[in-house]
Amino acid sequence: MRYSNQGRFQQQVRFLRRQFLQDGELPFSSVLTEEVVAHALKAISARWLDRIYTPLVTLWVFISQVLSADHSCRAAVARLIAHRISHGQGPCSAETGAYCQARKRLPEEFFSNVARQTGRALEKGVDPQWRWKQRRVYAYDGSSVSMPDTAENQRDYPQPDTQKPGLGFPLARIAAVFSLACGAVLDVGICRYAGKGQSELGMLRTLWNMFLPGDVMLADRLMCTWTEMVMLKQRGVDCVCRLTSHRKADFRRGERLGKDDHIVKWPKPAKPRSIDRETYNALPEFLRVRECRVRIEQPGFRVTTLIVATTLLDAVEFTRDDLAQLYRARWNAELDLRSLKQTMQMDVLRCKTPELVRKEIWTHVLAYNLIRTIIAQAATRHGIEPRTISFKGAVQTLEAFQPVIALQGEHNTAFRQKLYEQLLDAIASHRVADRPDRYEPRLRKRRPKHYGFLRKPRRLTKRDMRKGLLKI
Repeated sequence: MRYSNQGRFQQQVRFLRRQFLQDGELPFSSVLTEEVVAHALKAISARWLDRIYTPLVTLWVFISQVLSADHSCRAAVARLIAHRISHGQGPCSAETGAYCQARKRLPEEFFSNVARQTGRALEKGVDPQWRWKQRRVYAYDGSSVSMPDTAENQRDYPQPDTQKPGLGFPLARIAAVFSLACGAVLDVGICRYAGKGQSELGMLRTLWNMFLPGDVMLADRLMCTWTEMVMLKQRGVDCVCRLTSHRKADFRRGERLGKDDHIVKWPKPAKPRSIDRETYNALPEFLRVRECRVRIEQPGFRVTTLIVATTLLDAVEFTRDDLAQLYRARWNAELDLRSLKQTMQMDVLRCKTPELVRKEIWTHVLAYNLIRTIIAQAATRHGIEPRTISFKGAVQTLEAFQPVIALQGEHNTAFRQKLYEQLLDAIASHRVADRPDRYEPRLRKRRPKHYGFLRKPRRLTKRDMRKGLLKI
């Protein structure tokens, strides 16, 4: 993609970087670089003619939209107008059509490239002390998101077949690879909620090329499958999972390593539908797996005993307690998904076409990674770990500081540096309490409002109301 004014492009990059503390004498200030943005812009082949909504302005407005409590396009355009006026520029139209069209013209690859590169750059620069035994550990987990009930969304992401037509919402399944050290999202898979190959396991096969030899994948029992564990091991990637319910552990067998700790051979199962015959024949006849039984004696916990299955076989370097603590850290993936879906309000998407839905997901991921970068900066400045800082507190603090940051010119570097440091100090003060043995009932105290549910599509229900057949 060619810009008519290279200086204007660089100015917009600098503004976007300043909004997320990517300049000045700060750690991790090379996560969102001009090179990363320029590489992502290669996905745009045609000349961009819009002078107001350039790709970078559109990206900034989109990021501000997903970070704001008000996700509407009207509020996003209003923020752009306020920004332009504050910088001595003329206001643009308050209508949202131009912004929505610019968002539609940007290819999905543009958003996904920036989001991926930002997360991987953050993970690459983390403090080695934040890692588990100097190894990169990636937590893999999945969830689902809903979206507006439009014909296009229903075609690509149909609602569950247990819901009647017109009464449900399109549903997409997502799966993310999180860095255990800093919480960054390195990659995301998106697929239908149901159907052949539409599962977290199926998406793992499309994402595992990002793993490098020596990495550790931390996952729940759904990922504890022979084929995937073998193929990851062939890549030099180890797995730590909870033993699937389809297998039974017998600690009287195998190579004993200690109490409730042994190595067994899992024989090769029948060929799964997910791989071809040639690939299946090339796999070994068995896989050596270490099984460790962990007993949980904390009162109030739902699970009292669990078995960790792993391909980390060295009992001296990786003790049973080490593996138990590592699997316990898998809960961070649930917390990261909660931050992404609840704190950033990604659980209910707002775009009305599948392509825009995917762009919205990637923009949420990009904004999430930029917040994680700021948290890592605050952690480095104060000598603490990123996981001890509240994600929600960081979002709230950044939202309060961003209007002030946006007003700072390119030459007021001393004041901006001081402003950055004060922002990081405020973020670091929001610490997450260390409550490892906390337990809570999975019950709600606040009662829901007593409204009924739609039993027919909305248009039919409104027709019955007009005829006096239904009173609501």
